[in-house]
Amino acid sequence: MSTAGLVLHPDYLAHQTGVSHPERPERLRAIMDHLDATGLSRQVERIEPRRAERSWVEAIHSPVYIRHVEDYCRTGRAIIDSMDTGISLRSYDVALQAAGGALAAADAIMEGRVQAAFCAVRPPGHHALREVAMGFCLFNNAAIAARYLQKRHGLKRILIVDWDVHHGNGTQDAFYDDPSVFFFSIHQYPLYPGTGAAAETGVGQGAGTTLNVPMDAGRGDDDYVKAFEEVVAPRVLEFRPEFILVSAGFDAHQDDPIGGMRLTTSGYARLTDIVRSWAGDLCHGRVLSMLEGGYDLEALARSVAAHVQHLL
Repeated sequence: MSTAGLVLHPDYLAHQTGVSHPERPERLRAIMDHLDATGLSRQVERIEPRRAERSWVEAIHSPVYIRHVEDYCRTGRAIIDSMDTGISLRSYDVALQAAGGALAAADAIMEGRVQAAFCAVRPPGHHALREVAMGFCLFNNAAIAARYLQKRHGLKRILIVDWDVHHGNGTQDAFYDDPSVFFFSIHQYPLYPGTGAAAETGVGQGAGTTLNVPMDAGRGDDDYVKAFEEVVAPRVLEFRPEFILVSAGFDAHQDDPIGGMRLTTSGYARLTDIVRSWAGDLCHGRVLSMLEGGYDLEALARSVAAHVQHLL
């Protein structure tokens, strides 16, 4: 069994957002080129993405919303729902392929072909709400993967770790009353989208299975590692997940133009090691990470490479 798998496909370049948009195809090209240059692309098992079946997308998003995304893309609109969410003619199909990439990687892990996997997909997903596109996101890849693991593979407890610089409001909203999915987000606060206060911990049966760790701007590697080890780890051990999903945004990097945090490339490697240790202790090493943010091309490429290297 290969230790790690990689989902990365040229089709993801076809989601066009505009030449000046931060979430642009060049992000993926930078990742592809760097993984090739470092030889990492030859050390992982390539996993072929597929188009996510509509039934799995409907586990998170309403049928009305899915048709809304399809219609807006097919008719050549340039934006959807919010001014920051650019789309193009092929964006609906690419978004289904992004979600399907996560599903294909989940299958590869559950079937024992790889132990962990990284999905270099776009568009990202963690801001997408049940019926609203926002924050560059159309379909919530991490949330769709969580429900797929439960319904297709019969898992009971899923942990989602979100270390993007922005709070994963869409993922939180999807599972806010659900005790079977533990959602943890560490993020700059206050910052877009304005959610993610420490007091947001879930409701009803899901009370206590949302953990937000809001951080002031300027925090760096040691601050993040301390939060993971001292605040989050005890809760993870108590929850005992059967699978760990990571919304892997790299926009908390010190060189990122959008965030205000001070994480370094080695800091992302340390966070990856911590998550891998949780997975090794609790869930047979099962880790599936999906690309979210990260907008300085060099920092993004180096951080993804460090993340993939430490998944190996």
